Amino acid sequence: MITNTEIEQRGNLFPNQVIDYKKDADKLYFTTENGVILQITILRDSGIRFRFGTGNTFEPDFSYAICENVSLGYNHLEVEELASEYVIETAKLKIHVSKSNLKTQIKDLEGNIINQDELGFHWEENYEYGGNIVKMSKLTQSSESFYGMGDKATHSNLKGKRVNNWAMDQYAFGKDQEPLYKAIPFYVGLHNNMAYGVFFDNTFRSYFDFAQERRNVTSFWADGGEMNYYFFYGPEISEVVQAYTDLTGKPELPPLWALGFHQSKWSYFPEKKVKDVAKKFRDLKIPCDAIYLDIDYMEGFRCFTWNKEYFPDPKRMVQELSDDGFKTVAIIDPGIKIDKDYWVYKEAKENDYFCKRGDGPYMQGKVWPGQCNFPDYTNPKVREWWAGLYKELIAEIGVKAVWNDMNEPAVMEVPGKTFPLDVRHDYDGHPCSHRKAHNIYGTQMARATYEGVKKYVYPKRPFVITRSAYSGAQRYTSTWTGDNVATWEHLWIANVQAQRMCMSGMSFVGSDIGGFAEQPNGELFVRWIQLGVFHPFCRVHSSGDHGDQEPWSFDEDVTNIVRKYIELRYQLLPYLYTMFWRYAKEGVPMLQSLVYYDQEDAQTHFRTDEFIFGDQILVCPVQEPNAQGRRMYFPKGKWYNYWNNEVLDGGKERWVVAGIDSLPLYIKAGAIIPKYPIQQYVGELDIEELVLEVYFKMGKESSTVYEDAQDGYDYKKGRFSLRNFKLDGRESALIIRQYKDGKFITPYSTFKLKLHGLPFEIKHIEIDNKIVSLEDVKLKGNSVIEISKDFSELHILGK
Repeated sequence: MITNTEIEQRGNLFPNQVIDYKKDADKLYFTTENGVILQITILRDSGIRFRFGTGNTFEPDFSYAICENVSLGYNHLEVEELASEYVIETAKLKIHVSKSNLKTQIKDLEGNIINQDELGFHWEENYEYGGNIVKMSKLTQSSESFYGMGDKATHSNLKGKRVNNWAMDQYAFGKDQEPLYKAIPFYVGLHNNMAYGVFFDNTFRSYFDFAQERRNVTSFWADGGEMNYYFFYGPEISEVVQAYTDLTGKPELPPLWALGFHQSKWSYFPEKKVKDVAKKFRDLKIPCDAIYLDIDYMEGFRCFTWNKEYFPDPKRMVQELSDDGFKTVAIIDPGIKIDKDYWVYKEAKENDYFCKRGDGPYMQGKVWPGQCNFPDYTNPKVREWWAGLYKELIAEIGVKAVWNDMNEPAVMEVPGKTFPLDVRHDYDGHPCSHRKAHNIYGTQMARATYEGVKKYVYPKRPFVITRSAYSGAQRYTSTWTGDNVATWEHLWIANVQAQRMCMSGMSFVGSDIGGFAEQPNGELFVRWIQLGVFHPFCRVHSSGDHGDQEPWSFDEDVTNIVRKYIELRYQLLPYLYTMFWRYAKEGVPMLQSLVYYDQEDAQTHFRTDEFIFGDQILVCPVQEPNAQGRRMYFPKGKWYNYWNNEVLDGGKERWVVAGIDSLPLYIKAGAIIPKYPIQQYVGELDIEELVLEVYFKMGKESSTVYEDAQDGYDYKKGRFSLRNFKLDGRESALIIRQYKDGKFITPYSTFKLKLHGLPFEIKHIEIDNKIVSLEDVKLKGNSVIEISKDFSELHILGK
């Protein structure tokens, strides 16, 4: 008979004495007396995986986050056994593993501590659900700062914060609210000018404490799964972020139109309203490439259907929009209405594709169509089926892109706003509960959507947007920051969220410009547009409950300012496209927080507002009402005011003038910024000349321009144009060298160089060692010349 009904709380358990060590190629195994195994995998000289198993075993080694094409390999590996520890040495790091408790300490080769365990790995048995709550605590180094972690709506520097990862629909979320839509368990630590990164690849709900509870301790833990984390050493932040992005994957290039301006609303219907909005853009000559259809285009909110009363002939409408340069983007949610006469529901039910509760019934929950079942996107068969559903929408009707919403997954009118935790998932052959699958549900939906869109838009490129994401989602999709609010505080949040997402490997990001909930006034809308055109994904989206939010919805002054900044974005498309090419090729964030740009300068460690667009344009949005200017920090170097060519020295904070029509915008000295003519949509004009804005610098600077056919896959066969420019400025000379690569022939034949800050009067010009007349290059005002795009070396001389 049971006389004690209390369950003993065992508390934290810790590894004890190491009793066995073995090496198997790039993997090292340390086993303790109480059955803990530490597996250390050397991925690179500066990239290490730490994986802890309990009970003398590991779970199956499977991850949705890790890219199949990750770059692996190291130059040196040596293991030395000492009396109290093992010392692992690579060409970049020394890792000390204690024999008494498996605590680790990571140093550079000079002996400087980069990262070290406090309690190290420990765990707690989870009586309610089974398995373990896995924990890791580390010592916080002196003056250490922390960055990353996805879409957290808080200060860029996470020191003193506690956050958690559990993707959740958070309508009208607030500053510091936790959790939000994304679960990206990756952070960057920085101290003593040494940067490292930790990616805790665990899809259970996870928590990170950046020296909040205890000032000298940083910890992370999860409600289940394994303690499985990747460690990246820089010492530069850029090296850490690029290594993480390489591990979790880089995207393909999008079609260029996806980088244009997009207009959305919940909802544009019926057809006449859609056509009226499109016509107004063209009438007012405000560039726009895409118009969005929210859930009201569907029949009773049933995915993959059309409301024939609102849209009697969607194929014709989509074609007419296309004829005027508009690409149609349609929303698709995961909830499938329970309706025996609905073809999508019938197919899913017949094939047993819906998620089930722990005891067998289908998971059922309310979303927009009413009671719904939900496909299990962690099942590869379901993903293949889901991809095939896009055939009519994309291949037959002509929709160009898809927007996945509500995929946290969100469920209405229930505690927790999502699936019950007992819901079961296939997890690609590793069956589990929703506790494990929740955070990757949205990414796997976006993955299935990506495969479908890619198949049916071929030979063009796919474009997908998702609200929820886990690490690695960037391989398939862009994203936005969710249901924000039309407030000045949310303008600040949008800025830090976009920078943080870029630092977290997911650069194709933007916010609902103007705010989704509530109504902005004209001033807030202008200031948000000024920020939004410098985000990789640029879309106005709003709730129809709160009024209109098109560029002309305020007054003529607002409309004119908004047009000016959207036109600027279209002029900068070759620069933006080159940014994306670097992101896709090398994992370089499209937006760089100042700490990323110059980590040596301690002043950058707590800056939130300023950021580098690409690597040569400094942006600082105005984020308060009634402002005629603001204070901003200029990082190292010299910076040209975009509007008046004033040159300012970096390394200091300044007051800058910024009336309502002016955004603090600065160009790095030495930069060569490419520009296209203003177009109403991508592809409207044949590009007959590429403008190069050349900003003089005493010294050297490099710039790059990447171009291709703007869509399709010929670029993967070498049909691209890559131009590397090397600028060398001297007292009475400006030398520009061009190095070309790729087989794509650009449609233009000439460059128009606009010279800024030239400190001498032009007397002579040499192109490829031949003197040319100033008339031949059409010199205007000592600042504009035209030359062939095929030059190799240009000398602009003052003597």
